[in-house]
Amino acid sequence: MSRRIPLFHLVVAAIAVLGPVRPSLALPVDPVWFDALAQPDGDAWIEAEAEILNAWSDTGSEALNMIQTRGENALDEGDFPSAIGHLSALIDHAPDHAMGYQLRGMAFWLNGDFGLAGADLARALELEPKQYLALTQLGMMLEELDSTEAAGDALRMSLTINPHQQDAIDAASRLDAVDNGTDI
Repeated sequence: MSRRIPLFHLVVAAIAVLGPVRPSLALPVDPVWFDALAQPDGDAWIEAEAEILNAWSDTGSEALNMIQTRGENALDEGDFPSAIGHLSALIDHAPDHAMGYQLRGMAFWLNGDFGLAGADLARALELEPKQYLALTQLGMMLEELDSTEAAGDALRMSLTINPHQQDAIDAASRLDAVDNGTDI
C-alpha cells in the first residue's frame, strides 16, 4: 500500500535538505502608496492598498510564498491549527517577514490563543510599523478582552494609515459608543 505525502510536507522537507531559505529582501513599500492610501477621498487608495498588500505578501521566495498561501487558505477554511503550522514554518524560514507574523497572529487569535496572538502582532509591527492589518487585529482583540482604551488607540492608529477599513471603522464606532455611554 503506497502512502501519499502531502505537497506541503515535501516542500518543508526540501527546505530542510537544501538548508535555510533566505528570501531576497523585498523592496520597501514606496511611501507614495501610503500617502495615497491615507487620503479619505477619491479612488487612488484602492490601487495603493493593492500595491502595499502585494509588497507585504511577497516573501521573496516562491516556496515560501506557497507556504504562506497554504496558511492563508487554512485560515479561510477555519482550520486554525493547520494555519498556525504553515505560518510557523514560514516564520522559521523568513523571520523578518512581517506579514507572516500578522497572519499567524490572526490564526492564534481565532484559535483563542490571545497571548501568542499579541506577541506575533507586536513582532509584525516591530518589523513593519505601518502594518495596519496587525493594528486593526490588535484593536479588535483588545476590544474582545475589554481593554477599550488600548483597543481604541490601536484602531485609531490603523485608521490613520488606512481610513478605508470597514472592520476598523465599525470597531472604532462601537468603542466610541461605549465611551459615550450610547447603546448601538
